[in-house]
Amino acid sequence: MPDSTSLKVEVSIKNKIRMKKTISLFILTFLLFSGSFSAQKKGFYENVQKKNINVLLDDFNTFAANADFESYFDCFAEESTFIGTDATEVWNKKEFKEWAKPFFDKKTTWNFRSLKRNIYFSKDGNYAWFDELLDTQMKICRGSGVVEKIGGRWKVKQYVLSMTIPNEVNDDVTKIKAPIEDALIQKINSQNDIKTK
Repeated sequence: MPDSTSLKVEVSIKNKIRMKKTISLFILTFLLFSGSFSAQKKGFYENVQKKNINVLLDDFNTFAANADFESYFDCFAEESTFIGTDATEVWNKKEFKEWAKPFFDKKTTWNFRSLKRNIYFSKDGNYAWFDELLDTQMKICRGSGVVEKIGGRWKVKQYVLSMTIPNEVNDDVTKIKAPIEDALIQKINSQNDIKTK
């Protein structure tokens, strides 16, 4: 028959084992729930921010359609770029404002409506990039770009407008634009040759 000291030691060992199992189970449960909470928090943040970016981009299009110059350009960050459908259209905010002002003044601006939009976020949540299909007077176009959260507001850092070309007519479109763009290619190549000499 075991003596009382060995029984106490055996009970003490069993209690320590139970305690370690309980602590391990608690830590595992905490890690699982905190990871799940973190993922939920990130998902919630992204959903809220997607709504904010959707509002920005929808307002951006509405301001252009309504020829609201100040509100439209307030959507852009101070250091931003607009890239248009023509190969020569690469403008900083100031240059784009100068180009667009006559259209806004005459109320002959563009009217784009998003058909489909995708939004993706940087890991730190301060940048997002998007692509969208647009219903425009040029038929379907693609808008894409980068937005940055600046002072708590999303601002357009870069916007790229591209005309889509259905594959079935790609050869026809290429033939039409070839004379214009061949001349531009030669001009750019000769400028590059001058820079490298």
